[in-house]
Amino acid sequence: MLYSSYSDSKIHISTSRWLSDGGQAFPESLVAVTLADALMSFDDQLGLLLENVRNSVLAEGTPVLIRFFLSDPANQSARLRERCRLDCPVSVIGQAPLNGTKIAAMLWCRKGAELSRVDERMHRISWMGMDEFWFTGGVSGCEGACGQTVSLLSCLSSELEAQGLTLEANCVRTWLFVQNIDVNYKGVVDGRNIVFDRHGLTPDNHFIASTGIEGRTGNHLNKVMLDAVAVSGLRVPVKYLYGESHLNRTSQYGVRFERGSVVEYPDRRHVLISGTASIDNKGKILYEGDIVRQTERMLENVGVLLAEAGCGFSQVGYMIVYLRDTADYAVVGRIFDNRFPDCPRVMVLAPVCRPGWLVEMECLAIY
Repeated sequence: MLYSSYSDSKIHISTSRWLSDGGQAFPESLVAVTLADALMSFDDQLGLLLENVRNSVLAEGTPVLIRFFLSDPANQSARLRERCRLDCPVSVIGQAPLNGTKIAAMLWCRKGAELSRVDERMHRISWMGMDEFWFTGGVSGCEGACGQTVSLLSCLSSELEAQGLTLEANCVRTWLFVQNIDVNYKGVVDGRNIVFDRHGLTPDNHFIASTGIEGRTGNHLNKVMLDAVAVSGLRVPVKYLYGESHLNRTSQYGVRFERGSVVEYPDRRHVLISGTASIDNKGKILYEGDIVRQTERMLENVGVLLAEAGCGFSQVGYMIVYLRDTADYAVVGRIFDNRFPDCPRVMVLAPVCRPGWLVEMECLAIY
């Protein structure tokens, strides 16, 4: 992975690029765009960020996913969508950047990919003889977190079936953003279990790599928002990661997701690491109340999962770090600055699914 960055008094852009063995074919890039001047108005921050997002797309290729992080989605999301005007998979979530600014973005781009819209919520990325289907910004009008989760996963399943795919065979990654996660996460777990039971996703076969984290939309009635990606045409079955020396199976404490997965393309592998926190192989939270030791154990757990996939932190293309308490930002930020100074990263305010977990992260490695 090749890393580069640009900074001035108003913006910081960090980029990672994976290049094929020849150094030319199908480069793939991850870009974090974060702002540095918290005194700018939202409109000024938005304009500066969108200018640099568009410049990054021009430089790096077809956008596979652009995720925007907002400090106040009720007041900001409509203005973002009015000015964004990018016809690609776009996810907008209320998770405040922890440096005091109002908006940040993470981009995933590829050269040589073809982008087309399937419907309002789904895009197709055609690439290397395969298709990826990105479902972004899914929300439901059903009552409660459980009902909305069932509705969203069922909708995703129906849209995949319309493309000749299935949830169980082709979906490789989901993100479930939960408003007031301390209250609503149980409903998400129950709803996912209902749908997975219908599709035969059980502890005896496999689940789906996932992040379940606090996140809000511009509408307070949305308890859950869903992003997901499915892949067709894979020649090698998806490999699932467990890290059993350090982590337990999620089904042992009643939830259903994989710790990570490896998706093999003709010339590279994507390692999708799910939301990972300070946990041991019995499902116990480690180092409650200690943000430094929780961060260290979280990184140790992620390292174990990457090693199981056959890679390490030097192949990681991006990191998203979720904190429950804004007061921990300086401490955790310093740890990441020291260990991963070049890797694209966004740090946001987003409580984890158990109150005792102070920090969680997800990442993507390419090798």
